[in-house]
Amino acid sequence: MEEIELYLDDAKESMQKALKHTEIELTKVRAGKAMPNMLDGIMVDYYGVQSAIQNVSSVSTPDARTLAVKPWEKGMITTIEKAIRDANLGYNPQNNGESIIITIPPMTEERRKTLVKQAKVEVENGKVRIRTIRKDTNDELKKLLKDGAPEDAVKTAEEKVQSMTNDYIAQLDQILGKKEAEIMTI
Repeated sequence: MEEIELYLDDAKESMQKALKHTEIELTKVRAGKAMPNMLDGIMVDYYGVQSAIQNVSSVSTPDARTLAVKPWEKGMITTIEKAIRDANLGYNPQNNGESIIITIPPMTEERRKTLVKQAKVEVENGKVRIRTIRKDTNDELKKLLKDGAPEDAVKTAEEKVQSMTNDYIAQLDQILGKKEAEIMTI
């Protein structure tokens, strides 16, 4: 029985992490205003080591529609510019020799719809992670059943895992609804 509770606790913790990860990914889907964290998650090749962009440069917002990326070392400017392009975030970085300027495009209806699709993909990825956790947990519970665990305890645990899965997927749907409303608000 203790083993079953451990699997349930692990499943819950993993599902919470999947939810948090999805929330973090959704912060990268930005509507309108330029924010330095829009570039979070972009990795730059810093002399053979993958480093976060904010570890090799300063990212600031001179105005509401512009991001400025100033590398700590001038030699890194083209590497950072390439990393931003390769991140495929829909930005067109401009290198002026000193820093990289990114103008955030105005939000057209088409751009808003694209961002909503992007948000839906992130939420769907979160749902897949949660369902995978459910599957893995249920597989472990079935192994316990084969090893002699009480059938009713395993069945109850599987029902709890399904209930947790439903709860976390519902939370993801709520987060998507809020994000969609944020993006579509003019």
